[in-house]
Parts: sequence; structure tokens; C-alpha cells
Amino acid sequence: MNIPNLDNLKRIKLTRLATQQSTLLHTRYFFKEIYNRRFVTNSHHQYVCEVLDRVIKGELVKVMINIAPRYGKTELAVKNFISHGLSINPAAKFIHLSYSTELALDNSEAVKDIIEHESFKEIFPEVVIKNDSKAKKKWYTTAGGGVYATSTGGQVTGFGAGTVDDDEQFYEEEFEDEFSQLLESIGINQTFGGALIIDDPIKPEDADSEIKRNRVNNRYDSTIKNRVNSRNTPIIIMMQRVHEDDLCGYLLKNEPGEWFVLSLPCIQVDDEGNRTALWEFKHTLAELDDMNSKNPLVFGRQYMQNPMPAGGYLYQRPWKTYEITPFSRRKIRKTYTDTADTGSDYLCSIAYEETETAMYVLDIIYTQAPMETTEPLTAKQLFDFDINLARVESNNGGRGFARNVEQQTRLAGNKKTNIEWFHQSGNKQVRIFTNASSVQNLIYFPSDWESRWPIFAKHIKQYLAVGINAHDDAEDCLTGMVEFFGVDNVGPQNLTKLF
Repeated sequence: MNIPNLDNLKRIKLTRLATQQSTLLHTRYFFKEIYNRRFVTNSHHQYVCEVLDRVIKGELVKVMINIAPRYGKTELAVKNFISHGLSINPAAKFIHLSYSTELALDNSEAVKDIIEHESFKEIFPEVVIKNDSKAKKKWYTTAGGGVYATSTGGQVTGFGAGTVDDDEQFYEEEFEDEFSQLLESIGINQTFGGALIIDDPIKPEDADSEIKRNRVNNRYDSTIKNRVNSRNTPIIIMMQRVHEDDLCGYLLKNEPGEWFVLSLPCIQVDDEGNRTALWEFKHTLAELDDMNSKNPLVFGRQYMQNPMPAGGYLYQRPWKTYEITPFSRRKIRKTYTDTADTGSDYLCSIAYEETETAMYVLDIIYTQAPMETTEPLTAKQLFDFDINLARVESNNGGRGFARNVEQQTRLAGNKKTNIEWFHQSGNKQVRIFTNASSVQNLIYFPSDWESRWPIFAKHIKQYLAVGINAHDDAEDCLTGMVEFFGVDNVGPQNLTKLF
């Protein structure tokens, strides 16, 4: 009888323990064994693997990893994460989806190649693929685990990711032995039952098609998320951001607070503004800047994880902010009010302090409430902020709104504010676009403006430079402020400049 070398047994046991502790150690060890070259490791690989390890430990259930193409996400989070999970629990079940059936099947085959490699069999002999289960699309281990791989649009039948709750309780009882206690003491969770892993659910070239985006997003809601065997089964989405309403964007809007997000832009900027490349082995800072200069849209989405729309946003520079309004020899307090034209429009009324050089926003009313609510709100704004001059667009009921606000203002004892209504005859879209630069040059917001007026902030930050915008009331109001910058009177006779 051949007795194995004790040193070899010790090596196997130590390798087993080490690779079961960490997705990164698992990847580095078996990559070297299979390909006879080392896996080039960078800090971002460590970040990704730390998240994946937290998934295995049961600390995270819903995870998004946003990273550029060819930065190792598939190698780590699909091929080696699945083989790592099966090394911990051969009964673990995984569903793997991608935009392409071919890619999903290739990844499934790669997982099988790892498990069937002699180095893996030596360390984990209990992980065995069934002889009659060799298809790339669906295969099983002898312990009942396995992988189902297809496209995000493909059918997933007769297979669920993870283990059902009763199975999880069974494994907790089954592994109450000395070896399992040792594994738990070093952070290895043998109750890990598998995961649903989505890698690039939509092709980048399809991202600007609302029909194709909605097809993926709706399929996630109707089918994909229901293919887990337990509410505790992890769901991992890995993708380069390709649109603000891609699957990640859709879920962040519709399931706020439920997802852990790891976003890794290729250009890192520290608190002092210093820029460094995320992975110089792949792209230097100069190479990244060159890519950005050639195609800023693609670079912003895929390499910076900034999913801007195809035409970009109208207001592209950072908004100017202030802590305290500066000293000025001549200040005047104004409001500009754009009343809601239709039921879906917003009333926008901005109170601001105007100096010789800029305008400093003091307060914003931005609401879809009816006029019986907005009229007293606006009158209160004029009183609270000691407004000298209030302008109200008279279009579509604005004249009546202005008269009612003035009446409520006088009844409240405010005799200071001069309220003037006027007809805005210019084309709204043209005015907004031609004044965009001036808006960002002349208007300052309080430093906490985005938290104080979140819907207003969202609308102006996501206003499209090209295409149809759902709302333009906030932008119209900002434009009006700029158009009347320094103007004392809007009467029909003449316009008097203050400065």
C-alpha cells in the first residue's frame, strides 16, 4: 500500500485552508497552476475579492461591481468565484447570466476546466462533476451543486441559485465537527449555497436603445430575480456602466438602499485632486486621458463608471457654491417664479440675492402642488426672505397667480416687495440652451443645496443636452434669473439696469 508523503499531505491541507479563506488566494493559486503564469494582482482586484468574500460569509446579499472591461472582473467574480464556492460547498448552485449566451457558456466551461484540473482535484477531491452532466449550459456535481449558464434573455428552467432555507439549516447541523469549527474560526462559511451572477447584462452598443434596456430591466423583475432558492441567496451584478438607466441604474432607483455598490473608475482622484491610474499595468494615466479625448462618452461610461446619456448633460461643469454671501456695495433680493403650465409641471420659485457680479440662491420652491398651495407658499417666501423685486411669468395663468400672491402678501403686512408679472414670448428650449453657460457662471447655490432641494438638483443635473426632457421648469427659472441679471424693472416702457 502506498502511503502519501506526509509533507505533501501537509501542503495539501495548508493549500486547502488558504484557498478556502480568500477568493483572491484561490484565483492566484489555480491561475498559476493551470496557466503556468502568475495572475497580475492590483489593488482593485483585492477590493473586488474582499466584496466577494463578504458575500460568501453571508454579510452581503445584493452586490453591484462597476468596473471597466478587461480589468479582471469575469476572471475573479465568475470563473474563480464559482469554483471557489464549490470548493467550500460542493452542493452550491450557481446561475450565471450575460448578454451573450456564447459568453455565458464559455465562462461555464472555464469553471469546469478549473474543477477538472489535476491541481484542483488534488486539493478538493470531493468536488466531482457528474459523468452524465457535461453540457456547458447546465452541469451538476455529484453532491448536487452545479451551474446553469445562459443569456439574460434566455430561459432558466428547472434550476435555482442557492439552497432553500431548509437545506441551509441542514448544512448548519451536518458540519458541526471539529474541521468545520476550524473553518468558521478563520471565516470560511460552509453553509454558502451558491449565487446568481450577472456579468454585463446588456451590450454597450445596445445601451442607448430604450427598448433593449427595458427588455433587460423588465426581465430582471419578471424572471431573473425569482430564480433564487432563498431570499438569502446572493445576487451579484458586474458590469461597466453604459447608461444612467442600465440595469444598475434601474435597480438603484427602484430598490434604493438595498444594494452594496463597488464602483472603480479608471482614473482615481484623491482629496487633494491628485489623479492616478487605477491599474497602470493595463492603462497609464496618459493613455486614459488619450482615450477620453477621442471618445469622452464611451470613456465616461465604461472607464469612469459615469453613465451619462449619449448627448451628454446640458450643465456639465460643477455648480458653484457658497457658504456666506460676499460683501457687496449694492445688493438686491429677488425672486423669479415660473408657474406650472400643466398638471405634470413643477412650479419653480427661486429667491436669491443679486450683487454686481453674481446671484446667490437663498431658497427654492419646487413642487407639483396645486395653486391653492403654491400661492401662499410663494407669498411666504417673499416675506421670509425680505424680497425687493418678485418676477412672475404670466404665461398660462401666471398673471392671475401673481395677483393672488400679491394680495396674500399685502394681507400679511408685506408692503416692501414689488411684484411684477410679464409675458415670456421666447422659445423656452432655445433660451435654456443659449443661456446654459451664463447660468453656471453667474449662479451660486448654498453648499448643501443638493440635500435641501433633491428633486430640483436631480432635474438640473440630468437635463439632457440632446433629446426630450420630462421637465424643464427648473432650467427655465434659472435661465430667467440670468436674463434679468442687473435689470431693475420689467415694465413695457424700458428696462433699467441696476449695475
